[in-house]
Amino acid sequence: MVAGEGDTFTKQTEPLRRLYRRASLYYDIIDWPLECFRYRALRRELWQGLTGNILDLGAGTGRNAPYYPDQAEVIAADLSPEMLERARRRIEALGREPRVVVADALSLNFADGEFDVCVSTFLFCVLPDDLQERALREVKRVLKPGGRAILLEYVYSRSPVRRLWMRMLAPLVERLFSARFDGHTREHMLRAGFRLIEERFVYRDIILKLVGQT
Repeated sequence: MVAGEGDTFTKQTEPLRRLYRRASLYYDIIDWPLECFRYRALRRELWQGLTGNILDLGAGTGRNAPYYPDQAEVIAADLSPEMLERARRRIEALGREPRVVVADALSLNFADGEFDVCVSTFLFCVLPDDLQERALREVKRVLKPGGRAILLEYVYSRSPVRRLWMRMLAPLVERLFSARFDGHTREHMLRAGFRLIEERFVYRDIILKLVGQT
């Protein structure tokens, strides 16, 4: 069941809700090649060994679900009910009980200190730069003391050729998914009060893993 409908959502994220209502129709189709040849290995590594209560924030259509640890309690949360309905079906198909919640990253409908870990794959390159710190403060609020936020984000390559290719793709990616490659998530994480305990590229020099601790 998709829970959380009717909760308070911010005006700032309403354009994203509208965009992903449409994107839910084509997201998995367009994303399939990247999922097969790039993301699967990254997701497996990202979720390996995690335990406790975990928030999968920006869960989308549930692509992280096959890698949820058996020993963890995971809630999949997303701004888009349409995307999350696909996640619910994907989780059920894996034989797991779906725990999915429609939620706005700027105003999370969870209690303070509810989670041990928050995992977020490519959410913060979708959020506009001026909203990221606010969202990360909300993430910090719902994490327990010593809890971790684990993020995967795209950044522009330092390779001139790869960077040029990304710049050529950027208008299409932004139009389809509202995603950008020029965010400053690392800096926003620090300003939100996280202590950065890991920062490394996990795919060439374009996908960055950031781990912050409360």
